[in-house]
Amino acid sequence: MNLQPLLDALGVQEDAARALADDLRGQIAELQNRLREAETHLEHLTITRETVTSLADRLPASPPDLPEHPDYPRILSVFNDATGPLRARDICEALDHELLPKNIEGTRAKLKRLVKRDILTEADVGSFTRKQ
Repeated sequence: MNLQPLLDALGVQEDAARALADDLRGQIAELQNRLREAETHLEHLTITRETVTSLADRLPASPPDLPEHPDYPRILSVFNDATGPLRARDICEALDHELLPKNIEGTRAKLKRLVKRDILTEADVGSFTRKQ
């Protein structure tokens, strides 16, 4: 019986298996490098998140989201200077609006919108203050 063809076939299979193993080792090494890079990046992101979170309370508060109308910033400036609750009539006077019912009611509606946006509070019915 001639074993040489069998040994040759085994040699070819061993070479193929060895080449596959070498290729897989190379892929594993590359994946390990990529994993190390990803873990390092993750650590940096975690540190950054912790730093930003610890500094967040030191950042100035963002200005309130006001409706699109030029009176709203003016209304808030009146409240910034006020020492107590204000009524719609007081705001109209401060903004130099005529004290007509339509102007007072329009201003009251604006004040109610600011209450809904959690910028002002209604201390009593018709009496508004800046939210603390």
